[in-house]
Amino acid sequence: MAVGIFDSGLGGLTVLDAVSKRLPEVPFVYFGDNAHAPYGVRDADDVYALTTSAVERMWQEGCDLVILACNTASAAALRRMQESWVPREKRVLGVFVPLIEALTERQWGDNSPPREVEVKHVALFATPATVRSRAFQRELAFRAIGVDVEAQACGGVVDAIEEGDMILAEALVRSHVDALKRKMPDPEAAILGCTHYPLMEDIFRDALGPDVKVYSQANLVAESLADYLERHPAMIGPGEAPRFLTTGDPRRVSSRATQFLRRQIEFTAA
Repeated sequence: MAVGIFDSGLGGLTVLDAVSKRLPEVPFVYFGDNAHAPYGVRDADDVYALTTSAVERMWQEGCDLVILACNTASAAALRRMQESWVPREKRVLGVFVPLIEALTERQWGDNSPPREVEVKHVALFATPATVRSRAFQRELAFRAIGVDVEAQACGGVVDAIEEGDMILAEALVRSHVDALKRKMPDPEAAILGCTHYPLMEDIFRDALGPDVKVYSQANLVAESLADYLERHPAMIGPGEAPRFLTTGDPRRVSSRATQFLRRQIEFTAA
C-alpha cells in the first residue's frame, strides 16, 4: 500500500513535498487531474464526479488512504464522499481541518465544544468554488466562536500558476489582496485556502503586510498526517519510490512539476 495525494493539478505538490520530508519512509502516489484543472470554477456535482473518479484510480494503485490535497475537492466533495461513498476499509481525508486546528490552537483530533479563540478577524483566500461552499466557515464553527471570516474568491490565480505565468499570478494575487482589504482592512490572520497558493506565499505576505499571520497548509497537513499514521499504522505499506500520475500530457506536466519543486519529477499517464 501507498498513501495517495490527489489534486486537480500541480498545487498538491506543495503538500507532497512537505509530507515526503516529514515522512520519508512512507511511499506516496501523486495523482494530478490536470486534464480537468482547475476545479475552482466547476460546480459541486462536477467536482464530486471528478474527485471520486480520481480516488477510485488511486485505490487501484494500492492507496487505501487518500489525501485530497485540493481545497476545492475537500470543500465541495469530501463530506458527501465520507458519508455515502467511501468503503469502510478505505480512508479519504481533506486539508481544511489541520489548518483550522492550527488557527484555533487545538490539538489534532480535539473534538471538544467550540470556544472563543484569540484571532477574531480572518481573511480567507480560496478558489471561487471553495468560497461558494462555505466549507471553511462550517468547519471553523465546529471549533471556534466569535471569529469573523472574510472570503476572497481568487479567480485566475490557479490558471496562471498551472500555465507557468508567475508574473500574471503575482498581479492577480496583489489585486485579490487589495479587494479583500477593502472589505476587511485589518485582518489578523490570512488563510491560503488552496494548495497552489504556497507557490505565491511570499507575494501574499508582502501584499498583506508584516502584521498579518499567514497560514499555509503544506506543513500543517504533513504534521496531521504523521499523527494520523502513528494512530493507524496499518495504512502504511512497504517503502517504494514515489509515483506520479496525471490525466494530462505527462511530458508537459513533468516539466511544470520539475520547475515548481526544483527537482526532477516524472509523471506517467493515468
